[in-house]
Amino acid sequence: MRVLTGIQPSGDLHIGNYFGSIKAMIESQNDHEVFAFIANYHAMTSLSDGVRLSQLTMQAATDFLALGMDPQKSTFWVQSDVKEVLELYWILSNFTPMGLLERAHSYKDKVAKGIASNHSLFSYPVLMAADILLFGSEVIPVGKDQIQHVEIARDIAIKFNNQYGDVFTIPEFRVDENVATVPGIDGQKMSKSYGNTIAIFGDEKTIQKTIKKIVTEAVPMEEPKEYEGCNVYNIAKLFLDEEGQRELQERYKRGGEGHGHFKLYLHDVMWEYFRPYRERRVYYEAHQHEVREILHLGASKASEAVQPLIERIRMATGVKY
Repeated sequence: MRVLTGIQPSGDLHIGNYFGSIKAMIESQNDHEVFAFIANYHAMTSLSDGVRLSQLTMQAATDFLALGMDPQKSTFWVQSDVKEVLELYWILSNFTPMGLLERAHSYKDKVAKGIASNHSLFSYPVLMAADILLFGSEVIPVGKDQIQHVEIARDIAIKFNNQYGDVFTIPEFRVDENVATVPGIDGQKMSKSYGNTIAIFGDEKTIQKTIKKIVTEAVPMEEPKEYEGCNVYNIAKLFLDEEGQRELQERYKRGGEGHGHFKLYLHDVMWEYFRPYRERRVYYEAHQHEVREILHLGASKASEAVQPLIERIRMATGVKY
């Protein structure tokens, strides 16, 4: 099965990113044909600093390779290096009713948050449809907030197919209900927009300082503590197997330890969990030329993979004569 995922280069990754989507994507490389790209064109809707976008693109590539993106198993590239996506974006625009885009929740939400309304923001779902349809993707792993974009891609593909035959694979979205909603240090969903994240690749002192800020109830040290509603426990359990979770639960029930002890435990567990990823990141950070080579090879593989479909589209629409 072919699985496609896009990754916006948005800065420092946090553990909500990892357990919310990255971990499952990395693991799927063993069972599926994974196509993963850094969506730098999409990022332009909210970032106009060219130098910063370039830096963030390389940072995202470095981070994902460190976390286990395997260019031998998957196709990994930067969106702008495969120009066919913009060609298809324009073609699909001719099959996209204005009303379809006007109903897009993401556009309305971003404008409401103060992001300037322009054509790229408005037509964002068409570019996303081009990403999805160009690679014949069967399954698109998304969060619930992205379901509508896959539905828009389906609507456009069906309209195109109705005119030209079965050119496009009609994709299905997949929402993993078992994926944890990772709480931030304030108990809300972990998100950069809330300022409540714990970075994956931050320095140890900064991470420890952040963990100490996790909001907990005031309970005397000697008394037993509730683990189910505790933000520290709910983050720590993501790193633990069933036995580890039971052991931590027993510590909560026994009493004799304060939340500060559990925060130190969380730091130690998290720091050890990401140790091999940090070591791999140090290597890629020191070998940026290798990262670029991986991305360029990935772009060549991606471009080669889409040639049969893009040629068929050109013939069907008459842009090839």
